[in-house]
Amino acid sequence: MPGEVRLTVQTNNTVFPVTGGQQLVYVLIEALPTDIVADVQMPLNFGLVLDHSGSMSGEKIESLKKAAKLAIDQMAPQDMVSVVIFDDTVKVVTPNQPASDPASLKRQIDGIKAAAGTKMSLGMRKGLDELQKAVGKDRISRMLLLTDGETFGDETQCRQLAAEAKQQDVQIVALGLGDDWNEKLLEDIGNASGGEHDFIPDDQPDVILKTFKRQVRAAQAMVVQNAVMILRLLPGVLPRAVWRVTPMINKLDHRALSDRDVQVELGDMERKQGQSVLVELLVPPRQPGTYRLAQAEVIYDVVAHKLSGERVKADVVVGFTADPAQVQGNPYVLNIVEKVTTHKLQTRALDEAAVGNIVGATQKLRAAATRLLAMGENDLAQTALGEAERLEKGQGLSPKGTKKLRAETRKLTQKLDDID
Repeated sequence: MPGEVRLTVQTNNTVFPVTGGQQLVYVLIEALPTDIVADVQMPLNFGLVLDHSGSMSGEKIESLKKAAKLAIDQMAPQDMVSVVIFDDTVKVVTPNQPASDPASLKRQIDGIKAAAGTKMSLGMRKGLDELQKAVGKDRISRMLLLTDGETFGDETQCRQLAAEAKQQDVQIVALGLGDDWNEKLLEDIGNASGGEHDFIPDDQPDVILKTFKRQVRAAQAMVVQNAVMILRLLPGVLPRAVWRVTPMINKLDHRALSDRDVQVELGDMERKQGQSVLVELLVPPRQPGTYRLAQAEVIYDVVAHKLSGERVKADVVVGFTADPAQVQGNPYVLNIVEKVTTHKLQTRALDEAAVGNIVGATQKLRAAATRLLAMGENDLAQTALGEAERLEKGQGLSPKGTKKLRAETRKLTQKLDDID
């Protein structure tokens, strides 16, 4: 039946000025599951793949075990769960089984101890094998992968396993604990599997607990699956970039279907949150009047209701005026644009620092800090300023600062209502 997803469209201006040349239009497209699917809760197939190498000893391993047990407490008896640990070997602590005896599962987790080196592909391979025992369209399958260190010589295998996970409908949430893990690798694993990656400071033990809890609840809240957006553009309108803005900021690859159609993979949607994307469109000159620039269509499944290929559409319509007094910004969309711009600034700053453009990196870090202060993100602004000062002193970027900036600026648009 229609109506499981509501689609809304807004632009950065309510009315745009008539100009003699091409101009940039920001289009915010929000896809939100409706009350029709509010009661949906798909059973889970949840795999914990956990680093227990020697660097995890002490408070880290204890926090990890607490977080894993907290994740078990969030699950229902019909959910399936597995626990795999890895160092430079791999062990299945809990084979894939129903989460119907949480006390027994938690006792098995209590036996985890820190051990030797790090070979992440071993954990991913065994974790995926366990998840595959219960993969199906009737379950939400997730791998929660956590490491605190560099894996050795198996990065290619890790990326291949992430691609295999996507083919099996298993999304990987790749979590880096502390400062010493390979950020690009975890980002690639998250992206290749259709999942995500994140940073957990090792000096804040409660964050790992909240993160594990949030990931289980997020999986439980998935009500719409396999969403894809097709944007059909009018002649002369060009797509410059597409950004996911909720749940987190992330640049999305878009695939050209024709000269004027582009497709963007959205994936699954949580109830109450859905997916929002910000599309940057380059628009040719227009005379005063109202014009349709594009049509957005979202195609989706609701597996719990046995629905496949459902569709919802909305037009992108904007007005142009020759009277500058009539041009007005849309505060809601402009706020989103500002947060995406801030994320882009720090990303470019860190990339420029990596290739030795210290002046450009410093300028962008300070510009990002100014924007963050204006948003009330004081701690993150101070981190950006601190990294700028390190560059000016010739010290180079710090691992902790760069990981924090990359991870936390992605969350500037995040809705936190259902995390606690």
